[in-house]
Amino acid sequence: QAQGQWAQVDRTEVVRSSLHPVFSKVFTVDYYFEEVQKLRFEVYDTHGGPSGLSCQEDDFLGGMECTLGQIVAQKKVTRPLLLKFGRNAGKSTITVIAEDISGNNGYVELSFRARKLDDKDLFSKSDPFLELYRVNDDQGLQLVYRTEVVKNDLNPVWEPFKVSLSSLCSCEETRPLKCLVWDYDSRGKHDFIGEFSTTFEEMQKASGEGQAQWDCVNPKYKQKRRNYKNSGVVVLADLKFHRVYSFLDYIMGGCQIHFTVAIDFTASNGDPRNSCSLHYINPYQPNEYLKALVCVGEICQDYDSDKRFSALGFGARIPPKYEVSHDFAINFNPEDDECEGIQGVVEAYRNCVPRVQLYGPTNVAPIISKVARVAAAEERTAEASQYYILLILTDGVVTDMADTREAIVRASRLPMSIIIVGVGNADFTDMQVLDGDDGVLRSPRGEPALRDIVQFVPFRELKNASPAALAKCVLAEVPKQVVEYYSHRGLPPRGLGTPAPETSPGCTP
Repeated sequence: QAQGQWAQVDRTEVVRSSLHPVFSKVFTVDYYFEEVQKLRFEVYDTHGGPSGLSCQEDDFLGGMECTLGQIVAQKKVTRPLLLKFGRNAGKSTITVIAEDISGNNGYVELSFRARKLDDKDLFSKSDPFLELYRVNDDQGLQLVYRTEVVKNDLNPVWEPFKVSLSSLCSCEETRPLKCLVWDYDSRGKHDFIGEFSTTFEEMQKASGEGQAQWDCVNPKYKQKRRNYKNSGVVVLADLKFHRVYSFLDYIMGGCQIHFTVAIDFTASNGDPRNSCSLHYINPYQPNEYLKALVCVGEICQDYDSDKRFSALGFGARIPPKYEVSHDFAINFNPEDDECEGIQGVVEAYRNCVPRVQLYGPTNVAPIISKVARVAAAEERTAEASQYYILLILTDGVVTDMADTREAIVRASRLPMSIIIVGVGNADFTDMQVLDGDDGVLRSPRGEPALRDIVQFVPFRELKNASPAALAKCVLAEVPKQVVEYYSHRGLPPRGLGTPAPETSPGCTP
């Protein structure tokens, strides 16, 4: 439920001819501790129409409402299904099981085939399908995946499939798994062919040694028949493990986030001696430039071990010759533009304002290129060790839009992200183009950005919000951008190296 309205999230696969269906589809929902998140589950009998999201043609079998918090707290909720007006739908119930997948660090690709399965059909051969279950702590079985049906074949080869490590075995490699093989029946009365048990650890090991096969056993036949061996053999034809890392994996692996701030000193800000100027230094109240700088910088500084930040200015005439510069150090030390901590940047800014002449135009491409050169040097180390965030604080629309687009597209291939905060009341419509949320940003030559690395935030919309809300809005996309960059380069967090197929993938909390 959003704003009091119900919106459909997704639907499961259709289980044919069954009054006790177990659905293999997993729904992923974001969980917020601080909100009441109402959910509604509805069950339908389908008439086999097209499998869109609409259920108009289908018969309603009952529904259930609860909150996500209730499911999360209990992990497993069983409730009666209710018809309209709260009447019970006979004795029918629905069971919903929740698990946290934020520690999901990888997925497994599996492909199975079988040989010499028992023939269950009179006039043709069996139509086998395979179900993979994991055994939960309460010994209950949780369906992980159901393959397609291979018609009329006792030596079926099933399509490869992918499952996350968390749904396969809750990231515990020794958790028991159970495989069941069935002969499909269109009336829903599938004939049991056989089963076997294994673990992810055993599958990995056997696959590495090229001996991954199991007897498919029907326990009833085993009891009754003296020389019963099996009802066929199931072979794990292939197992690939793909590791997926989180932002925390990279940070915990020692990746440093370098923070550079670039401040707009163009004339449109107004004369700093005048209290209407955006650069007016009021001893009692920080101006918008300082507010934005401090709230973003205070979060970034936790991820930077030396706590030294590059602070640059653009669009001013600077001493001694008063030539216009679009990338000068605000501490006026061209050899070392870094300041000690966020407080050091604040002091350098306060000292800089009275010493420069505000001028123009608003060119930001030179600063983007400057940080990109440092990031490019880091890229050559082929390690996930340094990532760069450039915070551009500006009061107006950039003048060198074509060069800026070109610089951003080039930077999208490097370990860097750009945050632009629009200060003051200018019309920032053109700046939204740089934020790739409405479509891929392209250079003037039409080359697309490799990834979306720009976040644009107009400060006036958050002027009265808490610093936490501003920081959240400004930095929301950074973790995703960091992970995207290193995943694209295929770089694991430091200290982990590339995991060999035999190594245990484990799970980060």
